Amino acid sequence: MSRSAPYQPLLLRILHGVSGILAIAAMITGFLVYNTFDGRFGKILIPRIDAIIDIHGTFAVFFLVVFPAIALYSFHAGNKRLLQQDSLQNLTQIGRPIWWVSLQRITNTLMLIASVFALISGRMMKGEWLPTGELNHSWYYLHLIAWVVMLCCLAIHVLMSSKVGGLPLLISMFLLKVRAEDTPIHWLNSLRSWWGNFSANLGIQNNLLLRVVEVMVLGGMIAAVILPLLAGG
Repeated sequence: MSRSAPYQPLLLRILHGVSGILAIAAMITGFLVYNTFDGRFGKILIPRIDAIIDIHGTFAVFFLVVFPAIALYSFHAGNKRLLQQDSLQNLTQIGRPIWWVSLQRITNTLMLIASVFALISGRMMKGEWLPTGELNHSWYYLHLIAWVVMLCCLAIHVLMSSKVGGLPLLISMFLLKVRAEDTPIHWLNSLRSWWGNFSANLGIQNNLLLRVVEVMVLGGMIAAVILPLLAGG
């Protein structure tokens, strides 16, 4: 493949595609939930969908199932696309290539954090709150904030990817070409190799900040499962 069209690992394309579709579907249906039962900050006049809360919840549950896989991949095999030790410092170099790359890395990391907060807050909400007009719960406000952050991060992610790699980078995520060494039959060996490296260096070499973010995200995923059970949800 030419340099203008970078090759993306098959597993990345699968995880990125599935999680992206589920996240966007959850965001769209989440807005429809807000638009149907709230609308205090503006709304669109569209037909009411009575089952929209259940539809939104279905996409959110599937996203919760898939999210750990894309998160682990991002923090390890794809950690170069996330926050680096010098990312914040490089934000002072406005307009230079490293500024665009650093902004993309920060945005990708923030999207993972916002996704966790969206999952936790969504899981802690009660299905009857919005239909009965209970709009002032703190979990609901946190869910709205997480939705806004995810939307902004998604927009910046696409824009920065276009800026950093251009159209070929965007297209590369949808190409069907698969190298022989990248087929599923080789994934087990790759997983063993990755686990050996992970055990040796605790996953992220020389990047304590990203390790802290990883612990927070992984802990948040566990909380999204456990907290509703403890709360009797």
